[in-house]
Amino acid sequence: MDVGLVDAGPLVALLNRGDSHHEACRLAAQKLQRPLLTIWPAFTEAMYLLGTSHLAQDALWQQVESEALLIMPLEQKDCVRMRFLMRKYRDQPMDLADAGLICLAERERIGRIFTLNRKHFSIYRAKGIGRLDVIP
Repeated sequence: MDVGLVDAGPLVALLNRGDSHHEACRLAAQKLQRPLLTIWPAFTEAMYLLGTSHLAQDALWQQVESEALLIMPLEQKDCVRMRFLMRKYRDQPMDLADAGLICLAERERIGRIFTLNRKHFSIYRAKGIGRLDVIP
């Protein structure tokens, strides 16, 4: 498989063996090319969700330090697009991390996302790409 974007859900599930999605995410991650790409809002969300375990948070930092996970920048011009997307999909609702991941997909021409949010990412459309391939 090609490089893909990663949302907060799989980052948490991969580090928490008790998570109901751990095994599916572990198997999916084995098939994905490294590095995985994310953005600060998704990384922040994952850190928050892992907040009860400093060991899990440290393991997530290790993924960044080893460059298995790259945190891609969001640019000033992405703010306009993210605002547009959040308005367009307000009935879902689309959060900041989802809008940023769609912007990154559009900018980097990435058509695959590793997320547990299949419901929303099956609806979202990236300009120039269309529907993203949702994994797992």
